[in-house]
Amino acid sequence: MNAVIFLVDTLFGLYLMVVLLRLWLQLAQADFYNPFSQFIVKATHPVVGPLRRIIPSIGRLDTATLLFAFIVAIAKIMVLSLISYGGLANPVAILVSSVYVIVGESFRLILYVLIIRAILSWVSQGQNPIEYLMQQLTEPLISPVRKIIPPMGGLDLSPMVVIILLLFIMKLLGFA
Repeated sequence: MNAVIFLVDTLFGLYLMVVLLRLWLQLAQADFYNPFSQFIVKATHPVVGPLRRIIPSIGRLDTATLLFAFIVAIAKIMVLSLISYGGLANPVAILVSSVYVIVGESFRLILYVLIIRAILSWVSQGQNPIEYLMQQLTEPLISPVRKIIPPMGGLDLSPMVVIILLLFIMKLLGFA
């Protein structure tokens, strides 16, 4: 039973990260013609596309994608509840848990993107389209730290500082 719970939790978590990544791409105004961005859009468009016709965006915030993230989080909690306990939890508990799941997955997504960007900066020569996209997503988080701690000897410690701060916040809020 633990293997099934792990599989369901992982699959829902990964897809929720894809949905949240679409939301993040739009908030960061990242390059939507990037091949990785196109994958994210195509993976989420069958649901987000029709929702966008019904639910308008609020500024740069795509409320249709945010609603879809809540739907995925609610489905994750309901399926895991059915598998684990054989029944559904209280509707209020499901809604509160879905907010917790979305916030936790958002923190993990930011952490993973920062780590991927750091690894790509070590091995890539700078022509990788995924590296460019990761830079567009994470630069608003890293640049304030870079102003305080400039690169030393060709080594930029600001991504590591942001990762440590993010892990600290995750531990503080109970997500890690």
